[in-house]
Amino acid sequence: MAEQTSGSISIAASPEEIMAVITDFDAYPRWAEGVKRAEIKNRDSQKRPNEVYMEAGSMGFDAKYTLSYKYKPKNAGLSWTSKSASGVVKDIKGEYALKARDNGTTEVTYQMATELAMPVPGFLKRRGEKQIVDTALKGLKKEVEGR
Repeated sequence: MAEQTSGSISIAASPEEIMAVITDFDAYPRWAEGVKRAEIKNRDSQKRPNEVYMEAGSMGFDAKYTLSYKYKPKNAGLSWTSKSASGVVKDIKGEYALKARDNGTTEVTYQMATELAMPVPGFLKRRGEKQIVDTALKGLKKEVEGR
């Protein structure tokens, strides 16, 4: 797996409110840029989605993958790894880490690493990953603060 790309953003909401948006996978096609379809395939013993199929695309590249999710305690975030993948993506790993601040905001850090199914120069791959991280964080902030 390649090196991780990460970014952070401050969101005016509690970790619980942010986790509610992050785990509302059915809504991803509406607000998460590039996600065309999301379908919950399985839930854990606490009824949280722990396996989700997604179809995504950007700039003419499409991918279909199923992600397995693991939750951190106390709404501190979640991590994922690909269970299966096809299209331009071979493997995906990532996480959202949430940390409540004293001023009522939450610092959200998003990390991801992808392995592509085709050769891409390193600088282009890093640029693409950085764009995905930035877009995901801005979209999450807009969705959470708009609810």
